[in-house]
Amino acid sequence: MGDAAEHQDQTRAAYDGVVELYASLFADRQLETMPFTRTMVRTFAELVAATGNSRVADIGCGPGHITAFLADRGLAARGLDLSPGMVEHARKSFPALHFDEARTEALPLDDGSLGGVVAHYSLIHTPPAEVPALLAELTRVLAPGGLALISFFATDAPEPIRFDHKVAPAYSWPVDRFAELLADAGLAESARLAHDPRSERGFLDAHLLARR
Repeated sequence: MGDAAEHQDQTRAAYDGVVELYASLFADRQLETMPFTRTMVRTFAELVAATGNSRVADIGCGPGHITAFLADRGLAARGLDLSPGMVEHARKSFPALHFDEARTEALPLDDGSLGGVVAHYSLIHTPPAEVPALLAELTRVLAPGGLALISFFATDAPEPIRFDHKVAPAYSWPVDRFAELLADAGLAESARLAHDPRSERGFLDAHLLARR
């Protein structure tokens, strides 16, 4: 647990140091310039609503723009983030919504309580060996039939690739490999989308939708 806590503390400090810049790049756009991402998040919201359980957690919510997008579509969305600076910014930007500081490996949520969870590029800084434990935690809080939407950088390489993200070290993943981890965690893939890279490094953007 020591190594995991250390890299999370480093990531938290890194994001605390770029709150305003990060928010200016993402929160104000409300996904307007991200049509593929917007489509997947909207589809996720519709499918969650159809389960009858509208409770959703945005894990690693950052400045809160995804949380707000989900709330605007009728879901009872709350945001959780490792960075207290991001949580503070999200609360100021969206005062009607609920945001809290939390670590992904120990979510302050009851077993089987949610209709959906979103991890929007929030697992990219996690070393590959630690990702299964986080996916197990996401599965724990989902009700049977609940949905998870995981977004990340994708690569055609056979193994995850570590790279120097602008905020903190991060990893790109082979999509099939990540889908296998979802299955191991008890989440059955429903859909996937990989599209042209927004990353200057040329990584694809990938979205996996899975159901418990």
